[in-house]
Amino acid sequence: MSEPTNGSAQGSTPGQDASAPGGGTPQDDAGVGRRSQRHQGSSHRHPWLRRSLFGVAALLVVALVLGIAAYVKLNGNISRLDISSALGDRPEPAATTDAVTNLAPVNIMVMGSDSREGTNLGKGQTEYGLEGARSDTNLVVHLSADRKSAIVVSIPRDSMTMAPRDCKNPKDNVENGVMRQWNQNFTLGGPACTIRTFEGLTGIFVDHFVVIDFRGFQKMVDALGGVTVCTPDPINDEDSHLVLPAGKSKVNGKQALGYVRVRKTVGDGSDLGRIDRQQAFLSSVIQEVTKSSLLLRPDKLFRFLDAATGSMTTDKGLDIGEMKDIAQSVQAIGTDQIRFVKLPTTVYEPDPNRVQWLPSAESIWKAIREDDALPGTKKPSTTTTASPTTTAPALTVAPSEISVRVTNDSGIAGLAKQAAGDLGIQGFKVETYLTGTGEKTTGVLVRYGAGQKEAARTVAAVFPGAKIKSDSTLGSTIEVSMGLDSPDAVEIPNREGTEPLPKPSVTATSNPTDTATIAARTADQDICS
Repeated sequence: MSEPTNGSAQGSTPGQDASAPGGGTPQDDAGVGRRSQRHQGSSHRHPWLRRSLFGVAALLVVALVLGIAAYVKLNGNISRLDISSALGDRPEPAATTDAVTNLAPVNIMVMGSDSREGTNLGKGQTEYGLEGARSDTNLVVHLSADRKSAIVVSIPRDSMTMAPRDCKNPKDNVENGVMRQWNQNFTLGGPACTIRTFEGLTGIFVDHFVVIDFRGFQKMVDALGGVTVCTPDPINDEDSHLVLPAGKSKVNGKQALGYVRVRKTVGDGSDLGRIDRQQAFLSSVIQEVTKSSLLLRPDKLFRFLDAATGSMTTDKGLDIGEMKDIAQSVQAIGTDQIRFVKLPTTVYEPDPNRVQWLPSAESIWKAIREDDALPGTKKPSTTTTASPTTTAPALTVAPSEISVRVTNDSGIAGLAKQAAGDLGIQGFKVETYLTGTGEKTTGVLVRYGAGQKEAARTVAAVFPGAKIKSDSTLGSTIEVSMGLDSPDAVEIPNREGTEPLPKPSVTATSNPTDTATIAARTADQDICS
């Protein structure tokens, strides 16, 4: 027979600690009883507390499961197309990074397709394109590195430009190509041919592309509950079955599609007039999303995203996670800093029904390449509060550990010397300052070599709005280029020394008459204007 334990030998009560000092006394039994009664009474007094805790836990589990299910559903909606091998020689990406957001600019080519093969373009994909589809609308969306502004350029579908003779031949490019109507690029080679032509003409690197078909457009408008449009004259178009009175009307998805596509019975009947209506429509969509509770209504937001992703074809890198990151990074952009631009064109003489780009279009492409403001506009103030997702990380390198070389690329005498002085006062080791030999630039660009990014961020913080860029030819010395409209220096948090910065004596302001102003429509503009 096995030997009894101490507890059983002492006749301990279940739940009593027999090993405790003085175990088994009547006082202990009474204490246990009192504690048990108190516990039982507490449970009866606050049953709602336990139930509410269980309820909260259950809601969290349900929300998590639904969130994962929604992510899988939306991500699975998107058709993806790998066109990387069909893009040929590409321009160098503008790998400048904003010192505050630590982000690079993003260029997205948005293509509206007139495919009527259902909502999923992927079902009609060829190797590099989309079978049975034509490009109805082309937008180039540029998000600035500081995520305070956006430029949206509409490219007329009837534009005549140089294009690769055969987009499937890697040796064919814009330089040795043929003259072709813009939307034929999509018909012949899908997104790959369109992007290859655009990059060859502009030198702008396209980071992502999105193709949306007709039915998806309709569903997105319906998911928003309709969109308000404005027309100066009544519309009665038989082709699109669209009938609208003059003035403002709230349209559903089918009506909205007719509104953005109609052209023969409205205005001058040109594609350029249609672009004006499309830009006003996009402004209305942005205003609707901004003032509505879309982002606060998960059900409404999901319907919208489900409609959008269900009719979308993108590149391999633009998944739901990347879209979310981009969306979060642009939350600080005000509607007054979203500018819609119609590409400046003139009549194409061999065919009056077609147009060609004016030389002034290059100023738009230059602004996008250099992540700069459009001619005639200014970048948003650097004092604008950034969104929580783009708060600058702390500066980790002391100024005394950083060697700097400053160049003056503004054409305004004394700017490099002034910048060198501002850096030296704060503890930076200034090696030299000199006049640049290249063409005039705008803003401040800080270049850095391998392993020097954090040092470059510290230097860039002295000049609000400065951009940083990796340069493999540099060693440990940081190069600072001071261009036109460079900001005045400020004191940085980890500066060394106490001498205050002197008042600036040199201002490198660009002359507004140097370049023509590019007309742009802002997203907050009255849709009837």
